[in-house]
Amino acid sequence: MNQEIVILFDDCCNLCNGVVQFVIKTDKRKNFKFAAMQSESGQALLKRSDLPTENFNSFVLIIGCRYYIKSRAGLLVFKELGGYWKLLYIFILIPQPLRDLVYDIIARNRYLIFGRREQCMVPTAETKDRFLV
Repeated sequence: MNQEIVILFDDCCNLCNGVVQFVIKTDKRKNFKFAAMQSESGQALLKRSDLPTENFNSFVLIIGCRYYIKSRAGLLVFKELGGYWKLLYIFILIPQPLRDLVYDIIARNRYLIFGRREQCMVPTAETKDRFLV
């Protein structure tokens, strides 16, 4: 039985929105679902996982009943995408504190580097069924 895979992302973040667009384009099997952390379903999933519901410092990957954050979440996305992308999962061999340090630096500066959205991303008709509301 396949478990539901959900990416919770900061809808204000251009980098996060870019990651979502990349996953949508790359995920040919349509395994991934998406929810903005700011949305009703995103807030409910954050609460269910005992994660902060504001001041988002990481996107969250939920697979079934387990959640992952920071670099582990990112690497698991590549693994779940399959194909050649799963080869990037080899970076899991880098010690987590080092991976998460790099992740934290990027996360802290993401608005400065990539910009911030004033409006929420609106899914297209083709991708609407992949977004939780």
